[in-house]
Amino acid sequence: MAAINEYNPESGITVRSAGDGDLSRIIELDGQISGITKPEYWQESFRRFGGQHSERHFLVAEKDGHIAGFIVGEIRAWEFGSPPGGWVFSLTVDPDTRLGGVATVMFDTICHCFKQAGVDKVHTMIDRDNITVMSFFRSQGMMAGSTIPLEMDLSDLEGRS
Repeated sequence: MAAINEYNPESGITVRSAGDGDLSRIIELDGQISGITKPEYWQESFRRFGGQHSERHFLVAEKDGHIAGFIVGEIRAWEFGSPPGGWVFSLTVDPDTRLGGVATVMFDTICHCFKQAGVDKVHTMIDRDNITVMSFFRSQGMMAGSTIPLEMDLSDLEGRS
């Protein structure tokens, strides 16, 4: 599969496959948004999802020569027998470029990649309290799906036999 490099003339945004030279900006953006700097995590994510894969995508968006955001996702089909689907597990946009279409162009690009690979659904998981991210995904046409994420606090294991 060829590297992705798509220009959107309406927005002036280019979405392309991330390269080694993009990691410092990706780490910086994530730290700016999350408040936690985690270079090892992003280096490992890039090792796993970067490059040219038909089912894994690590993309960056450029606007005016600067990286304005990134998106990471893959196609997988192993959750309790679920059919193959695209999963977006990271989407970050520089706060200075928000409301400029960066997230939408990246999301459209990764969805196009998933569709070309033969899947017909895209999934993500978000924290129910993250209204900004939930509003974005809903504006893209996403809604609650047929699966329900479950979780348990591991401190609840104490006292079990």
